[in-house]
Amino acid sequence: MKQDTMKAVRQHRFGGPDVLQYEDAPMPTILPGEVLVRVHAVGLNPPDWYLRDGFKALAPEWRPTVSFPVIPGTDISGIVVDVASDVDTFAAGDAVYAMVRFPGGLNAQSKAYAEYVAVPATEVARKPAGIDHRHAAGAPMSLLTAWQFLIALGHDEQNALQPQQHEPIPLQGKTVLVNGAAGGVGHFAVQIAKWQGAHVIAVASGEHEAFLRDLGADAFVDYTKTAPEDRFRDIDLVLDAVGGPTTGRFLRTLKRGGALFPVFPLGFNGAEEAAALGCIVSTTQVRSSGAQLAEIAPLLQAGTIRVAIDSAFPLQHADQAHERASKGHIRGKIVLTVTDSSNGSDSEDSRA
Repeated sequence: MKQDTMKAVRQHRFGGPDVLQYEDAPMPTILPGEVLVRVHAVGLNPPDWYLRDGFKALAPEWRPTVSFPVIPGTDISGIVVDVASDVDTFAAGDAVYAMVRFPGGLNAQSKAYAEYVAVPATEVARKPAGIDHRHAAGAPMSLLTAWQFLIALGHDEQNALQPQQHEPIPLQGKTVLVNGAAGGVGHFAVQIAKWQGAHVIAVASGEHEAFLRDLGADAFVDYTKTAPEDRFRDIDLVLDAVGGPTTGRFLRTLKRGGALFPVFPLGFNGAEEAAALGCIVSTTQVRSSGAQLAEIAPLLQAGTIRVAIDSAFPLQHADQAHERASKGHIRGKIVLTVTDSSNGSDSEDSRA
């Protein structure tokens, strides 16, 4: 018998973590070009809480229209249970991971905090067999962000954040400073830069030093004790995973011709200073890409890139996961685990 409802986390208004309600929701229907995934785990990302609180972090002109109720979230790992008739790249039983409809789904069309999600097949890749669903779900948005900043943009969509397209720079033999190095994007950026042959300086709070050195950081700065912009000069690239209005302080650390990549560029006002210093400031908006997740999968499989899990919560306690996120100092990723409501069992499947 066809299942009409599933469990999901929905919100009926904007607000704090308490607006996230675990409840019945309609089962998604797959459209042409899509696959239906039974979700085993969900990765949390900043856009999740931007949506939850009404996009307060964004300028009014950037805030999408939202119709309630909405299901937040973008990052999933799970098992394909059905495919549209025009999809021949995946089949029922495939273990997959994906970032769903981003940034097009910023108005909550991604719907990842749920037992089932319909996903465009072009955004799906096979999950690396060597990692479980929790770790796979922690990868897509943060890892694709680091990848698209540092390795390859992977698309030709117009950059809405600046007139020109973002262009990664070669990293072999370069000195790369990663600010916010212990977080989701940051801990992937450290690993990617090291893999590419860069000398990597990681900036985070002192409690994360051993963690980041284990990921490959050559040097570490505890920003609570030392301002990195006062300590370093002649850096080739700063990847600022924190960004915002203070990102311009890193311009003074760059050599002439160096580059500053702020992941969150809103509030940056140092364009004239950058031009005077002969430095590049460039950013981009991460976009869903099954092809890039497939390209990255062997690196996850081999352990060349590792996903660090800060904490895991059951889907029904998504509010607690958001509370954890609000406290900051996250090491890697926060994930949700999904229980199959039909039998009450954890849907993490060792066979996948």
